[in-house]
Amino acid sequence: MRCRSLFAVLTAAISTPLAAQQDYSKVEIKAEKLAPGVAVLFGAGGNIGVSYGSDGTVIIDDQFAPLTSKIQAAISALSATPVKFLINTHWHFDHSGGNENFGKAGAIIMAHDNVRVRMIGGGTTVGNVTPPALPVALPVVTYLDGVKLHLNGDEVRTVFTGGGHTDGDSLVVWEKANVIHMGDLFMNKVSLPFIDLASGGNAVHLLATIEKALALTNAQTKIIPGHGPMATQADLMAWRDMLVSVIGSVRTGVKAKKSLAQIQAMKPAAKWEISTGFIKGDAFVEAVYKSITMMPADHAHH
Repeated sequence: MRCRSLFAVLTAAISTPLAAQQDYSKVEIKAEKLAPGVAVLFGAGGNIGVSYGSDGTVIIDDQFAPLTSKIQAAISALSATPVKFLINTHWHFDHSGGNENFGKAGAIIMAHDNVRVRMIGGGTTVGNVTPPALPVALPVVTYLDGVKLHLNGDEVRTVFTGGGHTDGDSLVVWEKANVIHMGDLFMNKVSLPFIDLASGGNAVHLLATIEKALALTNAQTKIIPGHGPMATQADLMAWRDMLVSVIGSVRTGVKAKKSLAQIQAMKPAAKWEISTGFIKGDAFVEAVYKSITMMPADHAHH
C-alpha cells in the first residue's frame, strides 16, 4: 500500500501505460531477449535485467511486490531457473519492491553500500514514504566500487562511479554480451532526469557517471534504461549532451548571481521536456541548481 500515493504519477509517467492502473493484475510482464542468456523484462516500475543459464539466474531490480509471481513466471518462460542473485541498481521502491519476496525465496541480494543504508532507514521519495525494509529484503552482499559475477559464460559486473540519481546507483555490465543496465541514471524517451537530492543524488555526479558509462559502450552496446524502451549508445550520448547543456546553462546563471526563478525563466531544459514526463523542466533545473550550489566549491566545476 505504501506506494499508492505516488504510484499513479510515477508509473503513468515513466512506465508502460498499463502501469498507471493501481490494479497490478492488469500489468503484463513482457520479455525481450537481448543476447544468449540475457534478457530484459518490462512491466510496471523499473526495467529488469536478466542473466540466465546453467550457473543460475541473476536479476537486476524487481519492480513491485505484487508482481513477483508474474516476474517469476516470465523468468520461467525463458527456461531459466529460479532467481539465485538479485542486484538492486538503487534503493527506490519501484526497483526494490520485490526484494522481500525474492529474499524469502532464497535469492542473495546485492547492492551498493548506500542502498542497504537507505533501505534500513526508509525515507520519502517525491512524497512517497518507504518504511524501513525488513531484514529479508536487505542486500546481504554490499560493495563500494563494484562486484563481479562469473557465470553463464559471461562476466556480469556492477560498477559504482559516484551515483547521480541517488548516492547508491550501480551500472550493471555484461562484458561478453555487450549489454549495460543503467538503472535510473538513464530514463530513455520518457522523462527529464530525476535527481533525488534527498537520496544523495546530484546532477554533476550524474553527468560524470554518464561519461564513465559511455566509455564502457560502443555502437553495438544494448542499453537497458531504468525506464523506457531499449536504447543505444547514440541515445545515451544524447542524454549526456542534454545534461552538459542544462548544467552549463544553470552554472552560467549561478555565476551571474541569478536566482533560481530567473534561471528557470530562461527555460534551459525546455528543448528536452516531455509533456508526459515525470520530471518537468522547472523541477529538473531546480535539482541542477541545488546540485551546483550545494556542492563544495572545489567540486562544483568538475
